[in-house]
Order: sequence, then C-alpha cells, then structure tokens
Amino acid sequence: MQHHFIANQHQPASSGHTLPVIDPSDGQAYDAIQRGTPADIDRAVQAARACYEGTWQKLNAAERGRLLMRLSQKVAEHAEELALIEQRDCGKPTKQARADAAALARYFEFYSGACDKLHGETIPYLDGYSVLTWREPHGVTGHVIPWNYPMQIFGRSVGGALAAGNVCVIKPSEDACLSLLRVAQLAAECGFPAGAINIVTGYGHEVGDALARHPGIDHISFTGSPRVGTLIEQAAAERHCPVTLELGGKSPQILFEDADLDAALPMVVNAIVQNAGQTCSAGSRLLVQESIYEQVLERLADAFSRLRVGPAPLDLDVGPLIRASQQQRVWDFLADAQVAGIQMVAQGQIVDEAPDTGFYQAPTLLRDVPIDHRLAQEEVFGPVLAAMSFRDEDHAVQLANATPFGLVTGIWTRDGGRQLRMARRVRAGQIFINNYGAGGGVELPFGGYRASGHGREKGFEALYGFTVLKTVAIRHG
Repeated sequence: MQHHFIANQHQPASSGHTLPVIDPSDGQAYDAIQRGTPADIDRAVQAARACYEGTWQKLNAAERGRLLMRLSQKVAEHAEELALIEQRDCGKPTKQARADAAALARYFEFYSGACDKLHGETIPYLDGYSVLTWREPHGVTGHVIPWNYPMQIFGRSVGGALAAGNVCVIKPSEDACLSLLRVAQLAAECGFPAGAINIVTGYGHEVGDALARHPGIDHISFTGSPRVGTLIEQAAAERHCPVTLELGGKSPQILFEDADLDAALPMVVNAIVQNAGQTCSAGSRLLVQESIYEQVLERLADAFSRLRVGPAPLDLDVGPLIRASQQQRVWDFLADAQVAGIQMVAQGQIVDEAPDTGFYQAPTLLRDVPIDHRLAQEEVFGPVLAAMSFRDEDHAVQLANATPFGLVTGIWTRDGGRQLRMARRVRAGQIFINNYGAGGGVELPFGGYRASGHGREKGFEALYGFTVLKTVAIRHG
C-alpha cells in the first residue's frame, strides 16, 4: 500500500479511499495508491509554503545545488531499483526503464550545477541611476506529471523548479506514480527539508483540478493532453497563475531523396516504437520524397515485421500500452484507417508469452495517409506510423505544418542549404537534422508551438520559466 508523501512523511488520503495499481503486462492489480482529495492538496500546499518561508528560501544557491547533487547520486545508487519499479508500473522494457532512471539522475546533476549560475543583469540607464535585475523563484510550484515518462518528466520539471529556488507539490498520474514516491523518499534521505517535495496521488479531476485551482500555488507545470492542458490553464487563469504547458505533438520525420537511409531508417523506427509509441515527441508522421518513397516503405516494412512485442521483463522491442483504454484508443484509430481504405504495409509480432490480459499493440506501418485524416492530424499515442509522400521542399513544408501541433521535426538531407531552409520554415520547438532526439538531451530546451503548448522545459532555459524577473532602479544623485 502506497501513501501520499507530504512534509517528508507517508500520509494516507483524507478520504480513506485507494486506487489499484495495474501491471500493463498482464492487466492485474499488484498494489494500491491513495485516492487523494482537495483536502490532501491543501495539506501539501501548506507544508510546501511552510518549508519555503521557513527553510528553503534561506538556503543559498550553492546549498540547493549540493542537495540536488546528493539526490542525483542517490538516484544513481538506486537506479536498478527505480528501473524495476518503473518497468512494472509503466510496462516499459528493461532497457527503457534503465534509461529513464539514468536520465533522472542526469537531470538532477545538470540542475545541481545550474543553481548558482542563474544571474541577473545591470542595465545602462539615465545619469544618476543604477538599474539591475534579478530572478526570484515563484515560491510554491505545482507539477502535473503524466504516466508515459514519470521519472524523466519529474526530473526536468521538479529538478528545474527546485534549482530556481521553488518548492514543489506534485500530482503524478494515477496510472504511474510508484517511482516518484520512491524518489521523494530518497530526497528526504538526502536532507531535503520537510515540505520541499510533496506528492499527492489520485485522479486528475479530483486532485489535479484542486492543484490547478489552489490559491497557494504560484506556478503550474503540466505535461499531458491538449484537452486537459486547456482545463488546467483555464483554472489557473482565474487567479492569474502562470502555466507552462507541454501538450504533445504529431511530429514529422522528413526524408529527402539524398538522405542517408542507413542512418535514418533505424531512427525512424525507434522514434515511433520507443515506449510503445507513448511519447509526446514520437515521430508519428513520415514524409518521404516521391523518388524514394517505395524504397523507403519496402525497407521499413521489413524492419517493422521483425519487431517483437511482449511483457516488460522480456525486454523486447516494444512493451504493452499503459492501460486498456489506451489500447482501445489505438484500435479505434486503426479501425478508422481500415474504413477509409488506408493500406497497412506491415506490422510487428506480439509474442506467445504475452498474456491475453495485457495491453499489447503490434507496431503498425500505414501508407498514403491523407493529410486531412485523423491519423495525420491527431496524436495516437501508440506505435502507429503514418507515411505519405511529397514532391519538393515547398510541399514538404506544407505537409509538416499542416497539423495543429508543432513540437519536434526530423529533417534528413545532406544538402546544407536545404537543412537550414527547412529548419527555418517548419514550425516546431525542436528541429533535428540527420538525427532524431539527440540522445535525450537534458541540456536542450524543449517545448512547442500552437497546440503543443507554450513555455520551455529542460536545459538552462527552463529556469527562466520557474522564476520571476524583478527590476530595481536606484537613483543615487
């Protein structure tokens, strides 16, 4: 039985109710979490405020950095334990769960070194004045963490907020929160003061909504769907609370006829099957120049047909989807494709060892997907790749920008001029040229255009969003 983590203590929900924890690999419950209430959020916010005003804001930046470095080292020491927790809770293959634990340690390491590098400026002004700026933390920040990458998103969101001098109240997904509860315990063991990191579990419409509306929250960071992001922002707007939103994407990989296909195609496959396609930055659209379209599809068909799907502990190419409703969502998209006459080129294989009660979906490659079909416009959040062809640069840009999203784009071409022209014209927060994802890139600012959200996480840029800029003008004669 798992409890909330508030003020460095495990605490039950005020409601006395719990929610089951389901293993996506077999669909069976194996643990329980607290079903939080607005009263639990209020307790956590009060603990955070007491910590901020009583302890945390009195620590200098170097001391905050040392705490974060200790936590980074602690996470590294417990990486295998955390990976196994994440594997079962999220259905991640072992290698992905281990990568997530390593990324969490790296986030805390990066932000530990950034704490005392966040500087203000002096501004030349009128004679007899000295003007300076400094950055102050918001105070108590709220964080809504999704189920697809709990550890990684905790690291980039909470790590940045703590580095900037805030304290945090976290609402993780009810589908995946066990690793974060363990990390909070590790932080307490590292010496984080009571109230610096608080976690309240439960449903989004109950505790997530209460977090967004709570008058004691000074900033909200949300990663999730555009629909819920809109609700979060509307709730926060009622009290003029700033919000950072990362809302997913429909990211294209653009292959020109001069692309190095030996380098590109393995990344194209990985970008849609990693974490069973449940990735906001998944390369879910494939745009291929007409002259190489058939060649690319033939090679990808072979790659897809060799992919294997199964229980997380088997450490295959793809694990299960997070829950039954997500599995049904993917099935609905594929059913719509069949009705529309969209051709399936290839699928992977679900292994015999996969229980029928698990939430599995074979990776699927579809061709000639019309740009106005929902498969080309909406986020499937499953291992489904929609391929289409283009004529030239202008046509590629038109297709790339033809969705409401703008998160990530991959551009594959040896032409240096084309690389820069395309990077300028495509509307996306991250552009990768002759690669995709750059190995995770803790240092690289991340966020999107339009329906993909606003604000930036990751890298040093994230610290600006977690602070308020103050200008001080001194008249001295």
